[in-house]
Amino acid sequence: MRVWVDGQVVDMNAPTLRALDHGVTVGDGAFETCKIVDGKAFALTRHFRRLGRTLDGLGLPQVDEAHVREGIEAVLSGDPIPFGRVRITVTGGLGPLSSDRTDSPATVIVAATPSRPHKPSAAVITVPWVRNERGATAGLKTTSYAENVIAISRAISQGAEEALMANTRDELCEGTASNVFVVTDGVLRTPPLESGCLAGITRELAIEWGRAAGLEVVEETLPFSVLETADEVIISNSSRDVQGVHVVDGRQLAAPGPITQKLVDVWRQAERDLGMDP
Repeated sequence: MRVWVDGQVVDMNAPTLRALDHGVTVGDGAFETCKIVDGKAFALTRHFRRLGRTLDGLGLPQVDEAHVREGIEAVLSGDPIPFGRVRITVTGGLGPLSSDRTDSPATVIVAATPSRPHKPSAAVITVPWVRNERGATAGLKTTSYAENVIAISRAISQGAEEALMANTRDELCEGTASNVFVVTDGVLRTPPLESGCLAGITRELAIEWGRAAGLEVVEETLPFSVLETADEVIISNSSRDVQGVHVVDGRQLAAPGPITQKLVDVWRQAERDLGMDP
């Protein structure tokens, strides 16, 4: 693990965060996670754009992109990381022991770590907890992740890799750290952003690249129960790219199915053609 905090490369075990940082006390912060391939971060421009939207949504000031890029360069220097993740975290900085803020400068953390590529398919479960599509942080990538910790812990305890959730209207929404697609009647479908799901960078690219390649990709409201009947299910995020699902709550699916495989092939070709900052 390589870590950079507010302009300095630090030991990952060193005490570098203030005890009253608002990110620690109330989870007041935003973050982005980018895939690393051969020592380079993927889709950084899009990730910075979304980071800006999240900071706006939280009412936090924008960060200096050039400064953050210095941090990314610092943690990616040295021996290249063949595959992994780089995470940018921005918190509200020093704050009180309450939800109101001071005018403290933000805390900016960049960390990079190697990891293994995901397998071609995953097992998922559904959980009873929901996303609030009308909540103040709906669609924002914030550091308030306790709900996700609970849900993914349930999934892992049942031998799955991811947990999928509905929203308050019992519509398909997203996973704890992924967007979700389903295939019904030969059409690739995914919940719209109005469902409360995160505007995933991989989701965004999969829709763009899939449509450009001639795949029918539809953003539409879907009942949560579609997971009981869908012919194919796909989860997507920055480290998974687009990944087929072979089990949903014990129901076996062929994975990757034919539409999933087409999308995987489209993704790989587009990534080769467009490079690391599409």
